[in-house]
Amino acid sequence: MNILNLGGLGTGGQDSERATGPAVCSRKGCRAGADWQLLWNNPRIHTPERRKVWLSCDEHRGWLEEYLQTRGLWKETIPFLADDATVGEAR
Repeated sequence: MNILNLGGLGTGGQDSERATGPAVCSRKGCRAGADWQLLWNNPRIHTPERRKVWLSCDEHRGWLEEYLQTRGLWKETIPFLADDATVGEAR
């Protein structure tokens, strides 16, 4: 079992395991439902096409985007749909 699955966060990678339970914001301490997918990668360790995913509520979207942008990791933000089959998968 992946430790990230315990907190409701997906691996954001190419593993076949998926998080179970409700999709919640990735901001520490926030348990609000997810409204956005923030796609990112770390060019030091990921291939250019790899996308990791953080989920965000409306309130924390700006904070999480800024966090990733200041580190040069943010790629794009797209709406999160609960039935979206691509969440946590590389794009």
